[in-house]
Amino acid sequence: MGEDAKMRIHILFNNESLSRKFSVGWGFSCLVGNHILFDTGENEKYLFRNMKSMNVDISNIETVVISHEHWDHTGGLWGILEQNRGLKVYVCPGFSKEFKKQVENLHGKLIEADKFVEISKNIFITGEMPGTYNGRYMPEQALVVTTENGITAITGCAHPGIIKMIESIKEKFFNKRFYLAFGGFHLTNKDEKAIKTIVERFKQMGIKKAGPAHCSGKAAEQIFNKEYEDNFIAIRTGQVLKV
Repeated sequence: MGEDAKMRIHILFNNESLSRKFSVGWGFSCLVGNHILFDTGENEKYLFRNMKSMNVDISNIETVVISHEHWDHTGGLWGILEQNRGLKVYVCPGFSKEFKKQVENLHGKLIEADKFVEISKNIFITGEMPGTYNGRYMPEQALVVTTENGITAITGCAHPGIIKMIESIKEKFFNKRFYLAFGGFHLTNKDEKAIKTIVERFKQMGIKKAGPAHCSGKAAEQIFNKEYEDNFIAIRTGQVLKV
C-alpha cells in the first residue's frame, strides 16, 4: 500500500463500544490494515466475538505487535496463536522470559524490537521505550502508520509517557505532518491541570487529531474533546478509522 492510499484501522477492543453487539472490557486492541494486530485486549472470547462482528478474518493476520506485558493487552494473544500458527510476534526485549517462552511454545515467531523499525510497508514500531508502572520497570512500544494524511501513532498505555513517546516518533519523521495520535494515554490519575498541559503540548507538536482511549480516563476524554472539538475522535469498539 502506498502513502497515497488511506489505511483502515479496526478498533477491536476497548472499554466502550458503538453498540451492544460488541463485547467491551478492560484493555485495547486494533487491526491495522488487515494483517497487523496491535495488542489483544483482556481475553480471547471478547476479542474473537468482536472480530466476527466486524467481519475480520483471523487467517489474514500475519503479525502481532504487543505494546507491553500487561494482561489487558496480552489476554487474547494465546488464542490468536493457537488459531493462526506461525505468526510474527513483536515484543520488547524487556518482556519476561515466561512470556517469550509462551509465545514460542505456541509456535509464534518471536521478534524482540530494540529499535525503531519498519515491519510492513509504511507501518513501523518504535521498539522498546523505558517506562514505569507502580514503581517497577515497564518497557513499552508504540505502532506508527504513515499515509498521505501524515503520521498516525497508536499507543497501548503510554507508560513511558505519552509526550515522550510522541516526541520520539516525531524525531523519526521530522519533515512529516502529524495526523493522529490515539490509544491508551494513561492519564486516569492525572489532574485537570496536568491533562491540559498535555493537550497543549499535543497542539504545539502539530497533532491534528486525538483519540484518548482505554486507560486515558474520562477527564482526559472530556478535556481533549473540548480542546480538539471536531478533531477529537471518540475511540469505540466496532469503529473503523481511515487514516
